Amino acid sequence: MSRFRRRLVIYIGLTVLLVPAPAFAVVGDDATHESDHQEDVLELPEVHVHGVPLNKNQQLGPVAKNTPWPAVPPSLEGTALDDWMKARVLVTKDAKVTVVVLEPCKHRELTVSGVAALKRWTFDPQMKGDDPVDGELTVRIHFHTR
Repeated sequence: MSRFRRRLVIYIGLTVLLVPAPAFAVVGDDATHESDHQEDVLELPEVHVHGVPLNKNQQLGPVAKNTPWPAVPPSLEGTALDDWMKARVLVTKDAKVTVVVLEPCKHRELTVSGVAALKRWTFDPQMKGDDPVDGELTVRIHFHTR
C-alpha cells in the first residue's frame, strides 16, 4: 500500500503542477498596494461638452429647463426630410437667450423653425461657484421624417 500511496502522491503532485489554475485577475492587474493603482489614473486634456469646457468649480454650462421642439413648416409637411442645423445658444447670466446659426438647414424654412424653437428655450444660467456667469452651448437639431 505504501507503493500505491507514493504513486498517488506523485500523480496528485504532477496534476497540481501541470494543470493550469484558472486566472481570476486580469493580466497586468497585479496591484497589491494603493500606490500601485496610481499608474491607472488617466489625466485627460480639457474636455468639451457641446463646446463648453469643463472647468473646476464651474457648472458645465447653462442648464435647459424647457426645450420645446421645432415644428415642421406647413410648406414641407408630407415631404421626406433628413436635414439638420447647428446653432450656438448664448445664455446671459440673467438667463436671456440669443441664438446664432452655425450651420443652416438645406431648407430655409427648417432653419427658421429651429431658430424660433431655440428662442423659446429657457435656461438656468451657467454658474461659476455661486455666481451666475454668461455661458453658451452648441445644439444640433435633426429634422427627420419618413
